[in-house]
Amino acid sequence: MSNFQKNWESKKDESIGDKIKTAVKPDEPLKRKLEQAIRLIQIQIAKLDGTASKLKEKDKKYFEKIVSYLQKHDNERANIYATELAEIRKMYKMITQAKLALEQISTRLSTATELGDVVAVLDPAMKVLSSIRRGVSNVMPTAEDELGEISTLLNNIMVDAGQISSSGISFEPTNDEAESILSQASAIAEARMKQTLPDISSLGLGAEGSKQ
Repeated sequence: MSNFQKNWESKKDESIGDKIKTAVKPDEPLKRKLEQAIRLIQIQIAKLDGTASKLKEKDKKYFEKIVSYLQKHDNERANIYATELAEIRKMYKMITQAKLALEQISTRLSTATELGDVVAVLDPAMKVLSSIRRGVSNVMPTAEDELGEISTLLNNIMVDAGQISSSGISFEPTNDEAESILSQASAIAEARMKQTLPDISSLGLGAEGSKQ
């Protein structure tokens, strides 16, 4: 049995601490580390979902204000709120895209837990995480650090698997698999926005206020 297999299937009774630094001990079984990473990703998905819900509620309130001001023929205030609403929708799309991408990563990592084919999954997953970190940093500053910690954990898993050196990873989302995950998430996020959010352009506002 290879060292990787022994490490992967190890059944040592070691507790996993709440902090990631505990989870990345070199002697901890790789399978447990990967399961810890999946749990941390699920936590981030829940946080992103909560933020998306708040933005959606804010979207509803702003849209209602726009309609109200238009009914009062106060186009100036309507356009102000429409401009703000456009920014809210940009954030909503970004958060939704990040959530969808993390859901894909979680599913793929769960499959890797079963098959042991971790490296093929981890490399694009880390590239996607890097892209998500940059995207959500302005909306959810704490998420940037937490996603960075998850990337560090995944990096350690790859290093422990003996597939790469600790300095051999490019964090730019350039490979086809990572780009595919991000593109799919973006397309689904766009489709969901069209289905669930009212169309600003139908209100007949100026170009600035109707941009999304």
